[in-house]
Parts: sequence; structure tokens; C-alpha cells
Amino acid sequence: MNYQADVCIVGAGPAGALLSYLLAKKGLSVILLEQNVALGQAFRGEHLNEEGEAVLKSHHLFEAVEALGILRMEKLEYYAGGRAFKTILPDEAIGHLGIHVPQVNLLKGILQKAQLFPNFTCLLHTKVTKLIADATGHYRGVMAIKNGDPIQIDSQLIIGADGRYSTIRKQAHIDVQKQKHGFDLLWAKIPAPADWEPSIKMALIDDKQLSLFTQVGGYLQIGWNIEQGSFPQLRKLAFTPFIQQLVEAFPELTKTVQAQITSWQDFVLLDVFSSHCNSWGTKGLVLLGDAVHTMTPTGAFGLNSALKDADCLASLLNKDTLAQFNVQYFQQMRKQAIEEVLAKQIEKEQTFASNFINKAS
Repeated sequence: MNYQADVCIVGAGPAGALLSYLLAKKGLSVILLEQNVALGQAFRGEHLNEEGEAVLKSHHLFEAVEALGILRMEKLEYYAGGRAFKTILPDEAIGHLGIHVPQVNLLKGILQKAQLFPNFTCLLHTKVTKLIADATGHYRGVMAIKNGDPIQIDSQLIIGADGRYSTIRKQAHIDVQKQKHGFDLLWAKIPAPADWEPSIKMALIDDKQLSLFTQVGGYLQIGWNIEQGSFPQLRKLAFTPFIQQLVEAFPELTKTVQAQITSWQDFVLLDVFSSHCNSWGTKGLVLLGDAVHTMTPTGAFGLNSALKDADCLASLLNKDTLAQFNVQYFQQMRKQAIEEVLAKQIEKEQTFASNFINKAS
């Protein structure tokens, strides 16, 4: 089966979803491809900052997402010795210290709006297998497998919004430079105590960051930095002494942790790295979000930077610019901001322990 569209966007994450809506609203025909069978199944960040919030509000999308469920963080606390010794409250003008948005709520909120346009199509369970180029090397479409059957999508522009391990980037032979940050991350999700306030809580364990993030639905997400590459050896050790560190850092979670986190299998490992590409695309093809500049979880910048990428790219695309789109111009508009965010992440990682130097005794 063959499809045709002005734009083919690969990856129905936040950047791909937002770009799809913005371009469909402009009247371009858009096909959005997602390899998973349902939205929100891939690992992606779930915290909006004021910049990401502003992007959604500028396009009147925030209300739709909020209606599906969000949670504003009311404070940031640093813990030592089992109690908070420093509390940071939000600026009154902003009103929060980040907003938890379940990924599925964010995507549904945006794509419900996109689906109002007859020129928008979303194909789930569709995996790109090959880029199609003409005799001049200009990319003209993709081959894919949808529900086990081969399909072809012909388009004037291909957008790679397919994440840190981007198939589109690989197929286009665009080089990527990766940087390790000295740590990996263990994730776990547990029910929050009934009286838990929407907050972010931080502790320092063996000079590594341990974080708690309140989530929509009465949950806590635990993010625990460990030494890079150490998990295979770590999981050979006794589990109880390891998890006891979490209980000692946050005593109010003792019963919940003991009931919910009972083995290494209750953690999910994230291989942490950042990356950047010197080229953000080529003839007929553009990359954005994690596909072109992967970020670490530090500061929750990745989601928000991806939304800003999509917002910027949409402002440059219309019927007249598609055929000869200048990807270098898009890259120049966003490159400095991305470099600043990556530098800010490294600074936050390197200075995190300094928050605990003058902790209360």
C-alpha cells in the first residue's frame, strides 16, 4: 500500500505529535508514524518546565492536556539524615517547580486536536525499514512495515522525531557524537503516602543523586543515580542493604518501599548519555528532539527542548518551503539554545553535591 503526504513524521513522541498538529493546522498533509502499538509506550521525560508549558499554551493545547491530568510541583526539598534541611518554593509568577504530565496524557491531548484535521493521519505499529532517495540523493519517502505488511510513504519532507536511537538518523548516515556522564539511572515507581504533597525531593547517597518526583495518580517516581556501568555487578550484591539507603534517606516511605521494592527486578535501568549531531538533516530530511540532541534526565530539559524544536520547525515550514527546505537555518536557530542546555545539565550534575555541604546538622 502506498501513501502520499506533504510531510512524513517518524516518531509519535512529544516533538512528533506537536509538529504534526502544527503542520496539519497550516493545511499541510501529514502522516505520523509510530512503531509501538499504542501511544506513550517508549521511555520519555514527563516533566514540563515553564518553557514547555509556554509552548503548549501559545498553541492553545495546554488546556486539553490539563483536562487529561497533570500535577504541579509545589516545592523542592533537599534531605539529609532523614529530614528536609532546605526547601525551595516556586516563583509566584510561574506557580510551580515543574509539571508532571504523563506521556500518554500529553500525546493524547495534542493528537486529539490533530485528528480534527482531515489532512492528518497517524499510523501506529508502523516501523520504518528504509529511506527512499531519488537519483540526486534527495530523500523522497520511507518504506515501512505496518502490522506486518509492507507500505510506502512518499513525501516532500521526512522528519526524524524517533528518539535517542533514531532509525531515521541511522538510515540517513548522519553521524552522532555521544558523551557519557559517569552515571546510569535506576527508575522505580511506587504509590505515594496518602498525605504526600506534590513535590520533588533530593538526597545524596554515596555522592550520587537520589530523587523523588510526585506523579499524577498518587505515585512517586524514584530516580537513583549509580556509577556508570555498575548495575551488572551491583545486582549480584545483597538487595536489602542497597534499598535500606532509600529508607534511611526518606523514613516516611519505609512501609511503601518494603512492600513495593523487593528485588532488583523492581528497578528499570536507563543508560545515561547525551549526544549531538553536527548536521541536523540533509536534502528532504530533518531531525529534531532526542534524535539530534539526546539529553540526560538531569533537570528534565529533554521534553521541553523537543517541544521548542517542534515549535521552531513548524514556524519555518509551509507549502512553499517544503521542497527546498533549508535545514541549516533551522539548526542555526536552535543550536545555541541546545548547547546552553547541555552545558547547564553538566553543571547541575557536577555541582549537585554542593547543595549538601552546609546541610543542617
